[in-house]
Amino acid sequence: MTTAPPADAPVDAVVFEPAALLDTSGPGAVPRRGARRLVAALAAHGVPAHVRQAGGTGEAAGTVALAAQLGETGLAPHAQLLAEGRDPEGRVLSVLAAPPAPGGTPIAPTAPVVTIGDEEDVHQAVLGALTGEVGALAAASLLVAPPDADSVAAARDRHLALTKPPGSLGRLEDVGCQLAGIAAAVPPPVPGPAAVAVFAGDHGVHAQGVTPWPQEVTAQMVANFARGGAAINVLAGHAGARVVVVDVGVAADLPAELDASPVIRRRRVRAGTADLSTGPAMSPAEAREALDVGAETAARLVADDARCLVTGDMGIANTTPSAALVAALAGRPAEGVTGRGTGIDDATLGRKAAIVAAAAARAHAEHGDDALAVLAEVGGLEHAALAGFIIGGAALQVPVVIDGVIAAAALLVAARLVPGVEACVIAGHRSVEPGASAVLEELGLAPMVDLGLRLGEGTGAALALPLVESAALVLRDMATFDEAGVTDKAD
Repeated sequence: MTTAPPADAPVDAVVFEPAALLDTSGPGAVPRRGARRLVAALAAHGVPAHVRQAGGTGEAAGTVALAAQLGETGLAPHAQLLAEGRDPEGRVLSVLAAPPAPGGTPIAPTAPVVTIGDEEDVHQAVLGALTGEVGALAAASLLVAPPDADSVAAARDRHLALTKPPGSLGRLEDVGCQLAGIAAAVPPPVPGPAAVAVFAGDHGVHAQGVTPWPQEVTAQMVANFARGGAAINVLAGHAGARVVVVDVGVAADLPAELDASPVIRRRRVRAGTADLSTGPAMSPAEAREALDVGAETAARLVADDARCLVTGDMGIANTTPSAALVAALAGRPAEGVTGRGTGIDDATLGRKAAIVAAAAARAHAEHGDDALAVLAEVGGLEHAALAGFIIGGAALQVPVVIDGVIAAAALLVAARLVPGVEACVIAGHRSVEPGASAVLEELGLAPMVDLGLRLGEGTGAALALPLVESAALVLRDMATFDEAGVTDKAD
């Protein structure tokens, strides 16, 4: 059944030239990178994807061949041939595989037109065009699709054929199948190089004494990241990942010398949030702006060849809004999701849990299940940016490895804003903060490692990167029983 486009959809349909979706340079047609899940995502959001032969309908045999190619490559039924080559009515986005010939007639003269080259990712091209129409977060939300079920099944079948007992590689097998579904390819591409985005912000609730650490530490640690002296710099470097730090809401002014740092990106929405214990932490407009910052950061890193995204965070007192978000959005008791953060004593923990309980109750009473409103009421600017970052990565079919409780709370926001986005997320580790485990349980995610970590910055996720890459390498490089001449188990 065809559904109407969402109210905020920037176009009524997307019209593709065949070469924008199909690579026919080899012996047979294969989907261009990102094409299959792209058209599935558009269809899921009620935006039809149409395929038109360049220059018109062409010969009947050519039309039949094109229809067969769409079916064989899994692009049909979501990508449909235009009836008699006619353009659909309404506002359409046209995607060309080459510039129109001089004097040629554009596919849709009144609509935006995207031209892509042979090596370009059609997914990124469409996302960029839609971002120009409605903004980064809204565009990314339109392009989030479930993992490709056929690829997941094919990856599971391949695991059964590899020279090992079925299931003997445990979580590596599950993650490998997940990577195949995200990329719609078997074996999946190795998810590297990776990029860690550390979103930094301060919190007005710090005034309530929820942590013994002074707020100026946030800005000091941003400078430390720029110098390469933090734990995430060490662990990311060991994993071959780059680190960028995004000031989305640091309260203090950063030193001017950081302007020259290739690590630092200044995207401050406001200088820290307001005190969530006395009222809204920020406005919905500020939350939306920070969501856009995150989605834009994901798109830029992927455009710069990152093939895996890692969440990082920095912000003194940020475990308090994290717990409030989890309590409000997951309906969990505050005492069950509030942890000790940087190592507070029992009295401070009790005061912190009481603040979380009151804030979460207020957010739920005033906003119910409105995730954006709840985020603005009790969240942080880095939570909003991280949620946008996760959605942005999922929109580009790139796995996102999340860190601890701050990222988990952001993931919960993202999953409420764009249901199903969690299928493109890998839990890097299990934080000792109870709110993190609550989110993993809520969303059905299993962590890669459990090392008793509670630092943040992206450190636990960075430690998981070699395991995530190994899951893809097993599917790519391990021999099958037939290839190795090894006898399989008896039937």
